[in-house]
Amino acid sequence: MPDTTQLDTQLDTRQSETTRVQDEPRGCLFALSQPPLMIFLAVIGCLLLMASLHDLLLL
Repeated sequence: MPDTTQLDTQLDTRQSETTRVQDEPRGCLFALSQPPLMIFLAVIGCLLLMASLHDLLLL
């Protein structure tokens, strides 16, 4: 008969592996919620907006 403490640690390891696997799949919304990406996209958007306004109003 196996030792119950060894069995408990094996079960705990399996449970932590399954929770780790469930936490890994993340989609696009997780990537968009990252502040550096949002700052980058905002800067690019502002540059495009300024360029389009410059073309429309000043040229």
